[in-house]
Amino acid sequence: MTDPDTTDESQIDEQSTDSATDGPDTILVSSLEESTGKTAITLALARLAEADGDSVGYMKPKGTRLESNVGKTLDEDPLLARELLDLDAEMHDLEPVVYSPTFVEQAIRGREDPAELRDRVREAFETVSANHDRLFVEGGGRYDIGGIVELTDADLADVLDARVLLVAPYEVPGDVDDVLAAVRTFGDRLDGVIFNDVPDAAYDQLETDIVPFLEGRGVSVYGVLPNERALSGVTVAELADELGAKRLVEAGDDAYVERFSVGAMGADSALRHFRRTKDAAVITGGDRAEIHAAALEAPGVRCLILTGGHRPSGAILGQATEKGVPILSVQTDTLTTVERAEDVVRSGRTRDAETIDRMERLLTDHAAIDSILDRDRE
Repeated sequence: MTDPDTTDESQIDEQSTDSATDGPDTILVSSLEESTGKTAITLALARLAEADGDSVGYMKPKGTRLESNVGKTLDEDPLLARELLDLDAEMHDLEPVVYSPTFVEQAIRGREDPAELRDRVREAFETVSANHDRLFVEGGGRYDIGGIVELTDADLADVLDARVLLVAPYEVPGDVDDVLAAVRTFGDRLDGVIFNDVPDAAYDQLETDIVPFLEGRGVSVYGVLPNERALSGVTVAELADELGAKRLVEAGDDAYVERFSVGAMGADSALRHFRRTKDAAVITGGDRAEIHAAALEAPGVRCLILTGGHRPSGAILGQATEKGVPILSVQTDTLTTVERAEDVVRSGRTRDAETIDRMERLLTDHAAIDSILDRDRE
């Protein structure tokens, strides 16, 4: 026979090593996709809780927004959090695992031990959560990142005994499939969902049909945040600075760029394509005069980015000046420029305190803050 006392002690020991059961209320903010505004929502919620008198901490167990493949450059999100929340924690505790391509390669070769990594995360959690009422944990770029070392966001929620707030995009009804897949993954750990950056055209359907459908399935929807341009892209001026571009036509610096179109087709196809785009920057070779002209005819094109260091004709410069469309010139090739520009837009959503201030206002106006912070049940 098994001694009941022995069994109880072993169960207690096992539970104490598998999760951080004692400590602050812990909210893990996860997301279906990269660039859904997860960082801005995490930090805005932390600031709102702090303004209400709570002592708050933060950590991002998996650093995924890196500037170098080897991970020598730390994730930008914990750096911003430390500044905005006035945290004195060390970076290795705010970000215990640098989830770089090099790290992933080493893990696949069996050189990273999942149990040791969980211990590292747990120890960092204990350090950063000390003396705080609430801890906000930011997930990886997507909720399933980290499976190679058994550190997906669902795994982290178990390790840290956290409830999960899921940030989701929405454009069409089929997007609900992705939400339900995440609901099944998180199980009882899922506390609720926030839809962010919802386009105007999809907003009414989401509130009228989708939210009741999900709540009928037992999924709490805590907010539907509309698209706000200042959080969805970067200005032409910011884009030029980040790319190190030379301004050939200085106009429209405050225009927002949310997407890119590559001018690699014929002139007729280009014109049809550009006319269907909105708030876009066209990236093309500096010697493609026919593409430049087509882009300048499209009302949704906010700027031209010319690659290869080529200077366009005087006629193109004159047309751009007349229409008030900025032209930027870079030395890099088109592929490299596209990759760099997309990185700028992806990271542009959470840049500074002003961005977090905007998100705080959005959450206050469009989300159930008391429910997210569990105040209704306190």
